[in-house]
Formats: sequence, C-alpha cells, structure tokens
Amino acid sequence: MKTDVWQRIDALSNDLWDLALRIHANPELGFQEEKAVAWLTETLERGGFRVERGVGGLPTAFRAVHPAEKPGPRIAILAEYDALPELGHACGHNLIASIAVGAALGLAPFKEKLPGTLFVIGTPAEEGGGGKIKLIQAGVFKNIDAAMMVHPSDQTVVDRGSLAITEVKIEFHGKAAHASSEPEKGINALDAVIQTFVGLNALRQHIKDGARIHGIITHGGVKPNIVPEYAAALFYVRAAENSYRDELVGKLRRCAEGAALATGASLTFTKVGHEYKAIRPNKTMAQVFAKYLRELGYPPEEPQGWMGSTDMGDVSWEVPAIHPYIRIGVGEIPGHSREFAAAAKSEGARQAMIAAAKALAATCIELWTDPEVFQKVQAEFRQGRGS
Repeated sequence: MKTDVWQRIDALSNDLWDLALRIHANPELGFQEEKAVAWLTETLERGGFRVERGVGGLPTAFRAVHPAEKPGPRIAILAEYDALPELGHACGHNLIASIAVGAALGLAPFKEKLPGTLFVIGTPAEEGGGGKIKLIQAGVFKNIDAAMMVHPSDQTVVDRGSLAITEVKIEFHGKAAHASSEPEKGINALDAVIQTFVGLNALRQHIKDGARIHGIITHGGVKPNIVPEYAAALFYVRAAENSYRDELVGKLRRCAEGAALATGASLTFTKVGHEYKAIRPNKTMAQVFAKYLRELGYPPEEPQGWMGSTDMGDVSWEVPAIHPYIRIGVGEIPGHSREFAAAAKSEGARQAMIAAAKALAATCIELWTDPEVFQKVQAEFRQGRGS
C-alpha cells in the first residue's frame, strides 16, 4: 500500500509543483487567500474529495473529506497558504499547501481499502491571524483523532515544539505643544514608548533563555515641531511555556506603566491579534513520521537555534498533532527572509515537498492500520493534557 501511494505521489509531482509555484507567484495575506483556496479546492475535488468552502465562518477556510469514510481514526492533514507582507512566501506556506494536497491525492485511489476517514483542512492566516484557533472555536476539529502538517525549513526536525505567543499593542496619549517655543506645556507620548523599550531592554538579562519580547514603533508622532500627543508600539511576547508567556506579558505591562508614570502620558495596554499556545509534541506520531523521512533520505537533524510560534500549537491541545520541519535547501536560510522566499521555489523545495507528502501519507496508513500505534498516540495525548 505504501509503495503504491508513493508511486502515485511521484506521478502527481509535476502537478503538485505547478500548484506550489502558482501559490508562490500569487502571494496573498491572511484571510485574503482567495486564489490559493480556489486552486487547492478545485484540485481536491478533481481528486474525488467532497469540499466544503467557508467552514468556521472563514471565507478562505475549507474542509475536504474523502468519500470512503469508514470506522477508524479520523485523520486531518492541514494546509496553510497565507503569505507575509512585502516578502511573499518567505515562510514557504505554498509548500505546506502542496504537501497536504499531495499526501491526500496520493492516498485517494487506495482509501477504499483503508479504515478511518481522511480530511484536508485548509487553515488561513497562520501569520498572525490565528485561523486555526477560529476553526477550533467553530468546532471544525471536533471528532478529529489526529492532525498533521509539514513546514519547510533549513533543517529537518521532527520532534520540536513552538513558542507560545501573545501580541500586545501599547498606546500612549499625551498632550500636543510646540516642540520649540513651549515644549514644557506638552506631554510627550513618544518618550513614553521609548522609555518602555528602555525598561524592556533592562529586563533581558533576567528572563529565561529562549523567551522573546520584541516590538516595533507603529506611530511616533506627525512632525518634529509638535510634541507627540499619541504614540504606539506593537510587541510579540513569546515563551516555551504558556504560563511563562503570561508572566512576561505582565512584565511588559509594568514597563509600560512605569513609562506612563514617568512621562505623565496615559496608557492603553491591549492584547490584539493572535495569542498562540506552545505546541505539545506527540512523540509517538513524530517517531512514525521520522521513520519514513529516513527512508526517503531526510534523516532528522539536531535542532539548531530557537523556535517560532504557530497556531498549530492550539490544535495540539485539542487533538494529537505533529508539526515537523523539512529542509528545502543547503546551509542556513533564515525564515521570513527574501532568501527563504527564493528557496521556497527551488529544486530543493520540490524534492522536499514530494518527500514530505510521502511521509505524511505513510504516517496516515500506519495510524489507520496499526491499532497499537494509534492507541499509543492517543494515550500520550491524554497524559498531562490539562497541564
């Protein structure tokens, strides 16, 4: 069965690569991925899947199910397809989408002989919009027994987590005045933002390794001769544990409160955008996936560097899930860079896309046909789920 499925994926490789390149050439931001969704859903429908568009109330989300639904594990392969502002597919989501479709279409002709149910779930806006969280809240992941996807990278890493993240908007309101003739009559909101960064920098020695607090100034005034009456900044707060992420949000708040007190500006501190949980890796499922990666010539590597954040973390608290990475090029290629965007349409990316699709498909087959492995996956998920 595995050999037949892999041969089928090889036969589809040109079409899958064309799909990945089309998405790459037409980058769309979160919740605006209309072209990508149209191409993905049309491809799945031609492959025999029933497709429901706009699931969870999200116009660019979809759920495809193979009609051979049988008793057994209900497995979802997840697709991402949103791009980054200005950089396009510098996170390689064009590949994530084609990997998911490739695995599903490889399995499709043989699904009648296999137990369980196969879904492909299209999840928009991973880059800050939290599409998967909205789908969780809408019940799309109810009755799913396992979820999986593969992310492109400059490393092949299987058993790796992610950082919990909270996005925070900090706004200061001061008082405008002439910055030269009567500055003493103003309250400088920009100074409050700058003091927040100064206080934050003083914290860096005293936070855990791997935790991150990083931000940008989004509004700093309108003209140099006017004391800024409004200034704002946007911060991401990340940590390996959900609880420590929350603790760091409190520390950032106190830095901002101190800046408000020092300058006389008033503070608005708001959690906005995405708030993702840290991934709970499922080692049992990851080991199954890793076995097939090795067979395909992509042996897992020792992780280098720290982690990013993903709304797949929230999925992993709902169902057993894996979010492995596969190498798409030689050497270091920083994520969210123009170099990574170029790598996401390279020959190395094509080869990795096919290997990842094959490994996902083989993992599905094993979960469907080996009850002992599936029960271990479920038992690991249940253990400590409430921690």
